[in-house]
Amino acid sequence: MDLRGAMDGYLRHLELDRGFSAHTIRGYRTDLLDLAGFAEETDADDTSAVDLELLRGWLWRGSTAGLAKSTLARRSAAARGFTRWLAATGTTPTDAGARLRAPRPDRHLPRVLTRPQVDGLLDDLAARAATGESNAVRDLAVVELLYASALRVSEIVGARTADLDLERRTLLVLGKGGKERVVPFGIPARRALATYLDDARAALLDGRDDPGTIFLGARGRSLSTRAVYELVAHLLVDLPGAGPAGPHAFRHTAATHLLDGGADLRAVQELLGHASLATTQIYTHVSSERLKESYRLAHPRA
Repeated sequence: MDLRGAMDGYLRHLELDRGFSAHTIRGYRTDLLDLAGFAEETDADDTSAVDLELLRGWLWRGSTAGLAKSTLARRSAAARGFTRWLAATGTTPTDAGARLRAPRPDRHLPRVLTRPQVDGLLDDLAARAATGESNAVRDLAVVELLYASALRVSEIVGARTADLDLERRTLLVLGKGGKERVVPFGIPARRALATYLDDARAALLDGRDDPGTIFLGARGRSLSTRAVYELVAHLLVDLPGAGPAGPHAFRHTAATHLLDGGADLRAVQELLGHASLATTQIYTHVSSERLKESYRLAHPRA
């Protein structure tokens, strides 16, 4: 079977049968197209030519080109998923990537804001929202909800008005793999959302057809992930701290603050929508590092 055609079939399977997000599918497509290009350099343009040696050679080339361990690990996962699907559908007699391994990605502690930093950012946003300007009112509601419910940016922009319950202070969101979960939020987020829905949203919609999503951007369309990234990057640009200045910083921050406050790890796992508890445990490391830093700075015999 033609290799690129098989890859297209696999990506359709991920989208239609597995419910993978558009972002994940774009990443897999990029990796698999690179694999196809590497295979064609050796005249291997058919699925029957995909073997363990070819896959290892592809990863080795990426390694010698200086790709990060996390990128190599992602490529390895994409290749293994593809060859597993080929075998499961009977396209190939065996799973060529079953024994493929890649370096473990380096684990970096995520960026976490301090509570005074979060309070300062939200106070500034509230002051802007007090002017009544529609975008400012929306931005306050976006950041309040990001922090309150530890949401992914895709969950924020995809959240729908029909799934929002202001009385119970809950929101039904669609997470990774098409999995739904209900997340809570607090009184400040409820207040910001109510103000946005009562005043600003209709102004942003301006009589156009309603897309049904909570947050709207230009011309009454659903707010884009890029707009949320730009909003958060602008807020964090002058704050000290290492790590990416994107919406995930508020997700990391919320999870860490919950654990700092005594929340159960499994409860935080449910809030974040993590399939594995091991993924959530990174935030226990963050809390430990923050404790060590506080000890170092405060204890007279540190």
